[in-house]
Parts: sequence; C-alpha cells; structure tokens
Amino acid sequence: MKLTIQFIVIPLFAGFFFYSDLEGQELEKIKNDTIVSVDTLTYPIIKTFLGNWQRNFYGKNAPDTLAIVWKHYLGKGETVISRKSGSREWAGAGWTGQPLLVKEKGKLYLIQGAYDHHLKKIEAETGKLIWQYKFDDVIKGTGTLWLNNNPDLPENGIVILQGSRLGTGHFLDAKHVPSYRAISYFSGKELWRMDQKWTHSYSRDVDGSALILNDTAYLGLENSYFTVFDPDHRNGKMLNGMFQPNIIQERKLYTMDDVYNHRNNVVTESSPSLLGNRIYVASGAGHVWGYNLKTKELDWDFYIGSDIDGSAIVTSDSNILVSVEKQYIKGKGGAFKLDPSKEPEDAAIWYFPVEDKEFVGWEGGIIGSVGINDNYIKSEETHLAAFVGIDGYLYVVDHKSIDSTKTVLGPDSTSIYNTPQLMFKYKTGPSISTPIFVDNKLIVAGYWGIHLFEYDKNNKFRLVQKREGTFESTPVVWDYRIYIASRDGYLYCFGLKN
Repeated sequence: MKLTIQFIVIPLFAGFFFYSDLEGQELEKIKNDTIVSVDTLTYPIIKTFLGNWQRNFYGKNAPDTLAIVWKHYLGKGETVISRKSGSREWAGAGWTGQPLLVKEKGKLYLIQGAYDHHLKKIEAETGKLIWQYKFDDVIKGTGTLWLNNNPDLPENGIVILQGSRLGTGHFLDAKHVPSYRAISYFSGKELWRMDQKWTHSYSRDVDGSALILNDTAYLGLENSYFTVFDPDHRNGKMLNGMFQPNIIQERKLYTMDDVYNHRNNVVTESSPSLLGNRIYVASGAGHVWGYNLKTKELDWDFYIGSDIDGSAIVTSDSNILVSVEKQYIKGKGGAFKLDPSKEPEDAAIWYFPVEDKEFVGWEGGIIGSVGINDNYIKSEETHLAAFVGIDGYLYVVDHKSIDSTKTVLGPDSTSIYNTPQLMFKYKTGPSISTPIFVDNKLIVAGYWGIHLFEYDKNNKFRLVQKREGTFESTPVVWDYRIYIASRDGYLYCFGLKN
C-alpha cells in the first residue's frame, strides 16, 4: 500500500519545530500522536503494550518465515524473590516484554526492557545497541512512549515511561522503591523517578504500560493504586531525595475483603485501556474496574474473584475481552467478553473456560492478554480472538458469535454463561505471552517455542513454521520482521532478510 503523509506544522521555539502527521491507513489505525523534526520524520509506531490505547494493534506486514535475521544478547541479571527464597538470575526478557517501535530519520528503532536491569534502544535493522539506561532490578513490563509536543529541549520530545521490579537492594518494606521512571528516548537520560508506596499489596514493582490522554498519564501500579499523574518533568518536584512527577490522583483497585481472600495478592499488572469515557483496568484483586474520565472516579466494577494478569482488550463492537487466571476461584479460568455499557451484573456476553492444569506454580486459566484480528479485517469478516491457556492449548474463537449448542459454568462454578464458537484449537504448549494477529497471520509464543500460523477467508488455519525456544514476551511485527525477546538471553529478529 502506498503511504501518503500530511503535515501540520506547529512552531515551538526558534530553530526547531514539531509536526503532527498521519501516515496513511496503517498509522491512522494506531491512532498515534506523532512527532517530527524539520529535517526528518520521527514518530512512534508501537507506542505502548499491544500497540495503542485499545490494546489491539500489533504491527503490519507479517513474514512467511521464522528465519533468524539477527539476535542481540540482552544479558542476565539478579532479582530478589523474597527474604526467604533469596535471589535468582534471569536472562533475556520475559512477561510482558514487548518491544516498542519508533521510526527515526527513516530508520526503525526498538525500545526493549531486559533482565540485565537495562532499558535499551536498539537499531531494528541490525540489532545494534544505541544506548542503555540502568534500573535497580530486572525490567519485565513494556513501556509507553509519551509525545511531548512542547518540550523544554528537543531531546525530551519523546519520553519513555518504564517500570521495573522493586530493586535488588530492596524488600517489600523498604523505605523507598523508585521502580517507575521517565527516560528520554533520544538521549537515554533519566527525567524523573516515581516512588512506589507500600500498600496492602505484596508488590511494589511496575509491570503495566501507562495510557496517556491530553498529557495526563493513567496506570495501575503493582501496589494496586490506580494512579493519575503528569509525565512532564517540568511539573515535578524533589520529594524524599528524588525528583518525582506530579501525582494528580490515586484510587485503590482492591477492597479489604480482597486483601484477606487473596492474602495480599492484590497486585495490578495489567495495562489500562480506553473505551468511550472510561478507562478499564483489570486488577489481581479480582476486579475489572472502569474509571470515569468525567467524574474521575471508579464507577464500574465487574467482580470475578480470581487473579487477573492480562489487560482489557477493546473490540470493534465496543466491548472488552478479559483473561482469567485459575486462582482463588472454584471454577475454571478462561476468557470473558464484557459489554461495559451495561451494569456489571448484566455485562457478560460470553465466557470461554479452559482446562485446569498446573504449570510452574500456576493452576490453570489464562495469564496473557487476548489477541484479536479486528484491526486487520473488513467488518463483514470473522472477528477472531486468540488466547493460550496454561493447559498448553491455543484457542481461537469467533468473538462475535455464540455457540448455540451449549452453555458453560463461570469462574465461580455457579453462574451459567453463553460461550463463543470455537474456530481452531492447537497444542502449542503453555504460554503467558499474548498471541498476535497481523494480516492473515497468527503468531503464538510460549514455553515450547514460537509458532507462525496462516489462515484463509474460511478461517482454516495451518502451521507455517515453528521454532524452538522459551518465550514469555509478546512479539511485535513490522515490515516482514518479528521482534521478540527470549528467556535464553537474546532479543530475536525473525523474518525476511533485506
């Protein structure tokens, strides 16, 4: 497809300009804010976990091969599990670990967090390291790129908001845990760090990716505070010996009953999603919350009761898809489709349970988020949703179609729900990664390797290629290349060589 570029020039100060642009249909789908200098086009392609504020865009032009183009050694680093369990050494990158993509001066760059404690800027064509910034611990989550259209310096025009684990020199009761930070995309320099409060949650890490509207950021932290803050360092201040951003509002994503029932596991690891006038965020306390942008309060609460790790995925019919882990519930884990325009008690459109199976501490259910093809098809085509259970199976369902032949029990093992039409099932092995659709391809990564599937207009799937490996991260695709980090220590580029 031929790309066309339109520019709106906005003068900021003498000698430097930023532009707002739309680059054809592909980038219009991403709904980017974009940033461009007078001598070069620079804009984010994948600016946050799962691409955009709806968490449903994964790139374009998927390859037909998993051939290795290059691999970059990310390294390994120590992380403390607990006082009792001690420390472990982890290699590469893990959940969620999806790279961010930026087009700069006609070249593509990756932003990748790693288990060697560093956030890295990497040239996508070659795998060459441009810069790295050191955190106090391993980096698990995916960052978010904030486009500052009125920066103090050109190098602060794009800012990376990135979290990490709490710090190898810290435990849960540490006085200060600055595990969330703002880093200049261009220079790799720190702009601020956010101290994570000690709450009833047993974590002070940050795994989620912030959502940004009108230069205001929204994020559920692992201390389970839904935090609204100003990402601009010029509005920050010195507090507790560190330069911190301005916190606008905090709301708890748990109740005291949740703290008791989950034994302090009320951690929020998901990334918030935007639908209408609400931001939706799933909490490990067992709730899917809706934050009202008008009233600035949590005014919608779909209670499930399990741990929830995945993000709420926005569909083209203005619903959300939520994955459910098998923990703290009598029934099976699985996936919900919810209509948040309705009251929570009437919101469930369907539920798809997966089989219980223990794997490295998980009891079953779905850990990763749900992937959908809505951004890659015409409205009359089949709207597919894909997820992989801890039971080791990939499931692909028609998320707009109900299976009229059966109903299923919900996570509480009492409520009865409709269930969607199952289109495809395949034993990929257990996974906590999010499967991604790009064009007519489905890419599924997990503990048994990475699978590349292709499907036709009749929704018939075939395995194109499989490559062995151990993957917890979620991949991203751009121009016939797949980028994904592995637990073997490397960031891989699969696909076509130039």
